[in-house]
Amino acid sequence: MSRFLIALGIILILAGLLWPLVQKLGLGRLPGDIVIERGGARIYIPIVSAILVSVVLSVVLNLILWIVGR
Repeated sequence: MSRFLIALGIILILAGLLWPLVQKLGLGRLPGDIVIERGGARIYIPIVSAILVSVVLSVVLNLILWIVGR
């Protein structure tokens, strides 16, 4: 469990450091992300961005767990 928490901490630190780069690549404004603006209200539903982040995190976590488990 401690190895998993350390790996998770490293991933969170890397995500925080890479966040400005990710925003420049357009994550959050991909085709398929829904933005509804009416009056002064704005509703944002990042469907495609969430799927992309989920796939990338799944691959990264599986690689880390595979390396740690060896």
